[in-house]
Amino acid sequence: MTRHVFDFDATERFVLGTVGMPGERTFFLQARQTGMLTSVILEKAQAAALADRVDQLLDEARARGHEDVIPADAAVTITDTAPLDAPIVEEFRVGAMALGWDEASRRVVIEAHAVADEPASIPDIGDDDAPGPDTLRVWLSAAMARAFADRARSVVSAGRPPCPFCSQPLDPEGHICPRSNGYRRRS
Repeated sequence: MTRHVFDFDATERFVLGTVGMPGERTFFLQARQTGMLTSVILEKAQAAALADRVDQLLDEARARGHEDVIPADAAVTITDTAPLDAPIVEEFRVGAMALGWDEASRRVVIEAHAVADEPASIPDIGDDDAPGPDTLRVWLSAAMARAFADRARSVVSAGRPPCPFCSQPLDPEGHICPRSNGYRRRS
């Protein structure tokens, strides 16, 4: 099967969003630019890790002398709180992700690779000729990347509250807490 690369070089919008109720949410990365809309599914832990790594990458690039193009915090003026764009059509489920800072364009590049049926190596960032899984590649300004990370953290934390004892998510009907020897805790 031929590898498909969804390349968003002039990204207008890149967000994390969910569909469903807490405890049953499906997490989507969605990218949009003129004439293109792509949505991919990922796990909550992947979304949280991506948000953390984007901020870490920007902090490292800022420390290397890019303070002029990398804001320290997400700008309120570009904060995106709108829901995901419709239609939400899953292109693939994310297996691996890659992240980088492009010195030439002074932008962040994020790649999300599909889960592969066969064990295959993940191509290097920007390598479209190598065989591999389908890929979503998004190029973001530093300000857009900060805003993405800020929204992603907010979406991830909007789920079920954690148990104060074991940190597992609490269900509305309570949960069996391993730290309380199996007694059901009421939320």
